[in-house]
Amino acid sequence: MTNNLTVIVLAAGGGTRMRSKTPKVLHPVCGRSMVGHVLRAVAAVEPERVVAVVGHQREQVAPHVQEHLPDVVLAVQEEQLGTGHAVRIAMEAAGSTSGTVLVAYGDTPLLEGESLRAFVAEHEAAERAVSILSGILQEPFGYGRVVRDADGDVLAIVEEKDATPAQRDIYEINSGILAFDGAFLAEALPRIGNDNVKGEYYLTDTVQLARDAGLTVGAHPLADVLQTEGANDRAQLAELGREMNRRIVTRWMRAGVTVMDPATTWIESDVVLAQDVTILPGTQLLGTTVVGEDAVVGPDTTLEDCEVGVGARVVRTHGQLAVVGDGANVGPFAYLRPGTKLGEGGKIGTFVETKNADLAAGAKVPHLSYVGDAEVGEGTNIGAGTIFANYDGVAKHRTTIGRQARTGSNNTFVAPVTVGDGAGTGAGAVVRRDVPAGALAVSAGPQRNLEGWTLQRRPGTAQAAAAEAAGASTGSPVGTPVGDTAHKTSQGDGTRVGETPSTGAES
Repeated sequence: MTNNLTVIVLAAGGGTRMRSKTPKVLHPVCGRSMVGHVLRAVAAVEPERVVAVVGHQREQVAPHVQEHLPDVVLAVQEEQLGTGHAVRIAMEAAGSTSGTVLVAYGDTPLLEGESLRAFVAEHEAAERAVSILSGILQEPFGYGRVVRDADGDVLAIVEEKDATPAQRDIYEINSGILAFDGAFLAEALPRIGNDNVKGEYYLTDTVQLARDAGLTVGAHPLADVLQTEGANDRAQLAELGREMNRRIVTRWMRAGVTVMDPATTWIESDVVLAQDVTILPGTQLLGTTVVGEDAVVGPDTTLEDCEVGVGARVVRTHGQLAVVGDGANVGPFAYLRPGTKLGEGGKIGTFVETKNADLAAGAKVPHLSYVGDAEVGEGTNIGAGTIFANYDGVAKHRTTIGRQARTGSNNTFVAPVTVGDGAGTGAGAVVRRDVPAGALAVSAGPQRNLEGWTLQRRPGTAQAAAAEAAGASTGSPVGTPVGDTAHKTSQGDGTRVGETPSTGAES
């Protein structure tokens, strides 16, 4: 291949059959827009210049194209008057008519760079005026047929409606992707007419112009013809997405990833998986998610733009923009919101939601908790049913829990608040003030026992029968305090002086 290669990507169409406010070429397939996939393939050919033809909704399409290829040349097709008209505008914008010109389409997401490289190389080696990227279909109905002469050179592209019975029996079809000698293309484009039903200028008319000039026209059959398939509506888009996902999953399995059930696994284009990762059924890995070696993800898990460390386990979890450290465990039924960072060997357990929370190595939030806008120190255990109350109705505030702290079940931390290293909290505590290192915070009132309550208030019930069988008495009238012993002998959380209060569940 020469270095003087210009690639033209046609992305000006309206895509009315999509019935969408989103331009057709911006519809995503496996986490990347259709035109994004095409531009990735084009970049792999290392062209000297890329020209993208934009038109319909160009205020959306043009910036998106520039995000993928900052050096792209944009050519605006004000009126969509056919492929020949679009390429003529692109050639004017390119400012060069020498070398090879490759024309691709922005709605063929399965297209691969290696296929384009092989196509261009053959075109240049054969010194053709025009080359057609073709494919072999056993059911070519609806496609233009590539008609060859006895020497294998292309005589014409014949559309289905114009084909003879013999031509309809041809299995080689035109993909629409073409390569040209630049000088020939520049000379031929002004001579393309629009004497057809639609009044459009068709780029394929260059085949006949080349033949009339005695120049060589050839075709390069692509074994994987699906690479040239486009999507005109949502149904075709879904088919392409399913096929691309199948290819991505297969590629990762061949790279050493175990996928338990490929049929229920979705892996987007920019996901990165290490060797010996295991993906269980019902898992979706989206965006730029990265999963480390020996990690297990799933079942029934969705991770978007997440990082999962070596040997970690993430079960029945929904996560977005979160980091799970090496050897950590998440789930089942956990919700990792953006900004979650779980350190090495840590745990975010069952029915736990986290947001903008940094949990250090070995920190655990095992059960039924919300941890938002927080820092949890190394080795700390958060008791079941804990709420980090981070919002005062106007602003968000942070809670800091120190190293090796043990917090009780059903705690509420009213931010901003800090719990020191090695501190603890009693069950049911509402922590509104900072807790010094090594201190115990309690806030519940003393416990009161109303003797005989069941027999007085629930007579005739199974509860009362059980109480009476256990020797319960009617006691004092309900509502009368039973001495003040509990008050005299207990701390604020109901535990007796000298005893260690319960600090909640740990696992």
